[in-house]
Amino acid sequence: MRLQDKVAIITGAAGGIGLTATEVFAREGAKVAMADFNVEQGEEQVRELRQAGYEVTFFQVNVADRQSVDEMVDKVLAAYGKIDILINNAGITRDAMLSKLSVEDFEAVLDVNLTGVFHCTQAVLPAMIANGRGRIINTSSVSGVYGNVGQTNYAATKAGIVGMTKTWAKELGRKGINVNAVAPGFIETGMTAKVPEKVLAQMMQMVPLARLGKPEDIANAYLFLASDESNYVNGTVLHVDGGIMM
Repeated sequence: MRLQDKVAIITGAAGGIGLTATEVFAREGAKVAMADFNVEQGEEQVRELRQAGYEVTFFQVNVADRQSVDEMVDKVLAAYGKIDILINNAGITRDAMLSKLSVEDFEAVLDVNLTGVFHCTQAVLPAMIANGRGRIINTSSVSGVYGNVGQTNYAATKAGIVGMTKTWAKELGRKGINVNAVAPGFIETGMTAKVPEKVLAQMMQMVPLARLGKPEDIANAYLFLASDESNYVNGTVLHVDGGIMM
């Protein structure tokens, strides 16, 4: 198994890509700390995963709140003694055209998608540095590369994640910590489920593979970057988008 006895924190793990990543990592031998704000959904998923024989634990956390993040990291260290992998997967959208985008919605997306990544990464650093190695994988988006109408806040956070990823890769590489990002394209999740069919059809026309991606496509990219197979990969943004960004 590719992650045997590794300890991974996955944020936004109660559903969607995060839940799929949890299943993939656990199947590959990782002990997974599922971090999410949604207690009811998270605990239900933990019960099901444990029944399937996986070693997973749920921690309620608001990534936008540093105290909440620090408490979660302390509990993971108390339970497992180390942190090998951090998947900064949690994210939200509050879409609106610029002229109608409220300050509250702008700041809410920045707080979770960008500041939350900063909080979680800084919080796990001491444990990774002490261990002499670690893997940090951030979730960007094609929207952060080419922009997207109605997503000023979301695109800004995902572009910011690319900048942080490359900066941290330069800062932390000498400490044995690889930092990379995954940039999903249009993936079948709760977010795309809310998109009108006409708009969804237009989106798929942009994809050379002519279909939406699946959560497993992103989870498998996380797995590659978390495994020893990517030992010499650092500061990379891996596009998993069906060819949109060619």
